Amino acid sequence: MMGCRKARQDNTTAANAATHSRGARGYSLHVGVNLVDPDHYNGWDGELLACEADAEEMATIAGNCGYSDISTLLTTSATRDAVMERIRTIAGAMTADDIFFLSYAGHGAQLPDRNGDEDDGTDETWCLHDGQLIDDELYALWHAFPAGSRILVVSDSCHSGSVTRAGPSGTIETVDTAEGATDPEKPRPRVMPARLASRVYHSHRAFYDERLSQAGTHETDSNPGASVRLLSGCQDNQQSLDGPFNGAFTTQLLKVWASGEYAQPYEPFLAAIKKQMPETQTPNHKLEGAHHAGFDAQRPFTV
Repeated sequence: MMGCRKARQDNTTAANAATHSRGARGYSLHVGVNLVDPDHYNGWDGELLACEADAEEMATIAGNCGYSDISTLLTTSATRDAVMERIRTIAGAMTADDIFFLSYAGHGAQLPDRNGDEDDGTDETWCLHDGQLIDDELYALWHAFPAGSRILVVSDSCHSGSVTRAGPSGTIETVDTAEGATDPEKPRPRVMPARLASRVYHSHRAFYDERLSQAGTHETDSNPGASVRLLSGCQDNQQSLDGPFNGAFTTQLLKVWASGEYAQPYEPFLAAIKKQMPETQTPNHKLEGAHHAGFDAQRPFTV
């Protein structure tokens, strides 16, 4: 814990100091899903190895950086309702000075865009235990946060380049996504296979179409008053790799972070991570909502 706090004292900008002088508070939620419910996902359990570990690593970073409200939702506890309800609760507790740090590790997928806000015709999703959480649903949730607050999202999942909102078009870059692949020596992508994703959508079409349509209401027609910053493991047209101990993106993030010794702002932080990633996986840095100059200048994870 002292490593993070010492770096904050020695290396933060004036903008950081101003934030702390106002008594900012940090809230965080860390979601890791190693298995999904076959009842919803057409018999597929989507087994992964390191998503719960990723969530626990992010929770450790939050604790070391002075976040006072830290929670985790792992695998069977990481349901759609539980994740959305926790986000709403945190939004209701925050003030304009505060920060919300949300991390997700698990499968990513795509659904057909029903409200016309995606250039590539697909909405990106997080595969929670009992169903997919749609990027438009997340974007609508940001509107519940107070104006001036900060939201940091770290997503180590496939198709995550714009999972906080809409994304660019492009051809999907694939690695081996064979259904049922079990070779422990081969890196496994955190993606629901395309054929399966189509079947899951059609099996639950009424459920997803209702939510895809609802997301295109006034909540998504305007920018949230909070500043939303996404650090994602890959682009929308790419896949993120799992690993034996952590995901590929999380592994490099932890190396660059160096237990809190890292002292530069977000842009160089992600650039340093990118240098260590394979060519098939390019992390993304995306901003939504209100501009917050102090947030731009801060070292990662600053309360």
